[in-house]
Amino acid sequence: MQITFLGTGTSQGVPVIGCHCPVCRSVDYRDKRLRVSVHVQVAGKSIVIDSGPDFRQQMLRERIEQLDALVFTHEHKDHTAGLDDIRSYNFLQQRDMPLYAEPRVLRQLQQEFAYIFAEEKYPGVPRVKTIPITSDTEVFLVEGVPFQPIRALHYRLPVLGYRIGDFTYITDANYLTEEALAQVRGSRVIVLNALRHEKHISHFSLPEALELLEDLAPEQAYLTHISHQLGKHHEVEATLPDFVRLAYDGLQIEV
Repeated sequence: MQITFLGTGTSQGVPVIGCHCPVCRSVDYRDKRLRVSVHVQVAGKSIVIDSGPDFRQQMLRERIEQLDALVFTHEHKDHTAGLDDIRSYNFLQQRDMPLYAEPRVLRQLQQEFAYIFAEEKYPGVPRVKTIPITSDTEVFLVEGVPFQPIRALHYRLPVLGYRIGDFTYITDANYLTEEALAQVRGSRVIVLNALRHEKHISHFSLPEALELLEDLAPEQAYLTHISHQLGKHHEVEATLPDFVRLAYDGLQIEV
């Protein structure tokens, strides 16, 4: 299984518009962070988790010419706004794009992209097939690939992380139940959000993420959904435990 980090930034991305902090002014490519998303290549399938506002740019950058499905963690705009750009894959593959999400998230997509779901469609709009994720505990198949949903809370909003084999991906969260932790435990590689050093209302801080990862003890962990408040990539990474790294846009790992 190959994982590509399409984006590792927050809802505003990094650099932030109008900000002149050292991170936003950094010339290190690892400090340039598009909105958070990952590409999963496994069992001959190409799957993206979350299509944020930078989806088109990310797919072009990584030269991803096949996309078999989109899976959503939740309905916030920085995770869904790029949905319109699946049109190119409709044209290339001559098939509707499967969208996997909880019913609540699908309803939000139907509201925000009403033209996609209209009975009388404008020519050329994206073509989709919606597949509801109806359980937050039972494994479901994404085009034949087993996905274990991981229930988390993003402040009070229920969101999903996913475990695919030995790989677990959790973003936009600041709480996991004991049941969810049990589902994650044993993963060889874990990706977890770590927004900044200070506590936040809806995201794990760096100290909270590290404490959780020490308990879960994967072979390797990567931090994502990183804000400009966390600091420069090379400075922060130098302070981390040996098994933890900061993810960056374009990073590819094998699991």
